[in-house]
Amino acid sequence: MLMTNIIEEHASKQPSKEAIVFENKTMTFGELFENAKKVAAYLQHKGYKKGDIIAQFMLNTDLFLPVYLGVKLAGLTVMPVNTKLAPPEVDYIFQHSEAKVLFYDEKIEEIIKPTTHTFDQVISTSKILEILHGNQTDFTKVPIEQDQTAVVMYTSGTTGKPKGVMLSHYNMIETAKIWSDSMNITNQDRTYICTPLFHCAGLHVFAMPTLYKGGTVVIEEAFSPDRTLKNLEKTEATIFFGVPAMYTIILNKPEIRQYNFQNLRLFCYGAAPMPYELVKKLKDTFPKVKVQNLYGQTENTPAASSLTDEYALEKIGSVGKPLKNTQIKLVDANGEEVPVGEVGEICVKGPQVMKGYLKNPEETARTIQDGWLYSGDLGKFDEEGFLYIVDRKKDMIIRGGENIYPVEVEEVLYQIPEILEAAVVGVPHEVYGEVPKAYVVFKEGKSLTSEEIINYCFTKLAKYKVPVEIEELKQLPRNASGKVLKHTLRPKKETV
Repeated sequence: MLMTNIIEEHASKQPSKEAIVFENKTMTFGELFENAKKVAAYLQHKGYKKGDIIAQFMLNTDLFLPVYLGVKLAGLTVMPVNTKLAPPEVDYIFQHSEAKVLFYDEKIEEIIKPTTHTFDQVISTSKILEILHGNQTDFTKVPIEQDQTAVVMYTSGTTGKPKGVMLSHYNMIETAKIWSDSMNITNQDRTYICTPLFHCAGLHVFAMPTLYKGGTVVIEEAFSPDRTLKNLEKTEATIFFGVPAMYTIILNKPEIRQYNFQNLRLFCYGAAPMPYELVKKLKDTFPKVKVQNLYGQTENTPAASSLTDEYALEKIGSVGKPLKNTQIKLVDANGEEVPVGEVGEICVKGPQVMKGYLKNPEETARTIQDGWLYSGDLGKFDEEGFLYIVDRKKDMIIRGGENIYPVEVEEVLYQIPEILEAAVVGVPHEVYGEVPKAYVVFKEGKSLTSEEIINYCFTKLAKYKVPVEIEELKQLPRNASGKVLKHTLRPKKETV
């Protein structure tokens, strides 16, 4: 079974059930499948064939999923593209992927205007609406193999040039099963998505598993604290996903307790560590709502592990245990498994592991070995089998031979009441090679001196881990998925 088969089945068995809610509009499963068929018919009539990549440069609206599913229904490969990238970054993805067609949102047309890539066809939102309002649904059901590439998603590029992750139809359906099982999603759930649908979390962790179970996807164009809170109540949402920064903003709003989220049953978070104080405040403010931490990468569709509600405060900082049908091991530099409590690279094995990187067999061979995905994340297991992310392999700071994991330092900085956000990176040092530097964002109306922050760190950390410098920022640089772009904070290496 493919995701498109599942949607067709729901369209047959519950055609009038709401599949999508956006603003004041709804789209039933019957309408969603009809719209997907119209997109598929259009592309097939234009002559596109298996293997052709169709780019999707679209904002969160009720048009996103019909296009996304329609491309797959036609037997083609869909490529959602990050709409927050700069024109040269978008152009690189278009060129590298050799995409044949572009579906785009007219609101962000300026970003794609400078592209040097030549598409066979460029389809705006106005044209998409014209296709959906038409009557052409006579597409040909093409045989689709499970290992055929369904989706290409370019990595966020936090450490360099983005790579095109190839995900198969098998990856898609298995990930939908894994996450719907982990979050106990049913056809009664209404999952609220205000994170970008072009990103793997919003699309593959929430939208697809919800539709897989016949539930309703409630879409908001983008996170806006006041609007999001009102809509969570108005749309009777049952599941909400946000990155920690979003929860920080919401919980700092004085009127938060005025809202009656009587249907809400689950707060999900991921993409960055959630400090103890923030998790506790979330649970204290909404005692009837469970919380769940999710961990995965684009390369595993994303699905690796999850920390469920009963351990949320007991195992703070943990990303939980491996998901269903998933294995996780930690290895050293030689590929040998490390003992419990020791740090190693996180490797994931399961039906959700990608096919590989588009047009990059060398990097694919380095990343996938004997079916294991080498994630580039460093972690450790505790005695009870709970996984803790220590840091990105490339983010680790080596000070005079001592390993420093920035996340560990950041967790201490988050304990300081005046600090809203923090990020730690390594900066060059003539004696030690590199030393930690902290960037902090203060809460509104609050401030501290560098000396006060450093002195606090001395009470919580080994001397070599304490930041040598503190720099205040108005906000941390983040990508669309909420991850801090640490490479932009590191000093640029001088070239000779």
